[in-house]
Amino acid sequence: MIYAWGDSRRFNSYAGYFKRMFGQRVQKLAIDAGFTCPNRDGTIALNGCTYCNNRAFNPSYCSTGKTITRQINEGIEFHAKRYRRAESFLAYFQAFSNTYASVEILKRRYEEALAHPKVVGLVIGTRPDCVDDKILDYLAEISKTKYLIVEYGIESCYNKTLMQINRGHDFEKSVQAIEATAQRGIKCGAHVIFGLPCETVQMMLDEAEILSQLPIDTVKFHQLQIIKGTAMEREFTDSPQDFHVFEVDEYIDFFVRFAERLNPEIVIERFAGEVPPQFLSQSAWSLLRYDRLLAKFEKRLEELDTWQGKYF
Repeated sequence: MIYAWGDSRRFNSYAGYFKRMFGQRVQKLAIDAGFTCPNRDGTIALNGCTYCNNRAFNPSYCSTGKTITRQINEGIEFHAKRYRRAESFLAYFQAFSNTYASVEILKRRYEEALAHPKVVGLVIGTRPDCVDDKILDYLAEISKTKYLIVEYGIESCYNKTLMQINRGHDFEKSVQAIEATAQRGIKCGAHVIFGLPCETVQMMLDEAEILSQLPIDTVKFHQLQIIKGTAMEREFTDSPQDFHVFEVDEYIDFFVRFAERLNPEIVIERFAGEVPPQFLSQSAWSLLRYDRLLAKFEKRLEELDTWQGKYF
């Protein structure tokens, strides 16, 4: 069976999206371009979100002491053995808030990445309170000739949660930024975490309907993982009853139910996250790699004869 997104996989996969977009495998290369965050530099707060430690997801080749070009070259070498079929790459500005600067600074850093002969576009990770009309107009110009997607950290659709995790913005700000981005014809992605404190499973499931109404192209889901040295680690130690910690099979079944309710036009970039074990404080399934989780998810979809958007 061929589903609405154009292939036989039971969910709208990131790999399928890239194949339709580029006709081949395209690999993202993470870059640390030396940006900071208004939730860390004192503009909003100093300590950042309670769950955050950027070192937990930055690849080893990422370093602000290296030029963007050098990080791209080392990233290509880093991924060469695992992704031999990748000949084109997206520069993924990942660490911290990558629109948190003047347009002049953004232009220098983005255009250095785009000047690399193997880079075909940009993925820009940022916060919804770190864009304005001037920045979005500049990104819209790039998007006319290059692939470009802005990925916003939504994290939760609930303001009470966002306040508790010290996010520094409300959900309405996310909606505003996403709509302003989409209105300019810029591709838009989102990031959501499942298992944040005081959210029930039903609350998390209900987010499928909320997200489905937003003009987003892709979404990246992570199960909450407690990272060493964060404020959330202390909160978890003090009040574990406030957290819903998923077991592996429970999470697979949860996400099947979630995907059934999600708009089938939204590409699922990933449905779970990986953090190097040395950073983890609490995780029941940290050593299970994403490819095995993905196989479990697809097997469960087949067993239940269900698919993304079945009940959308």
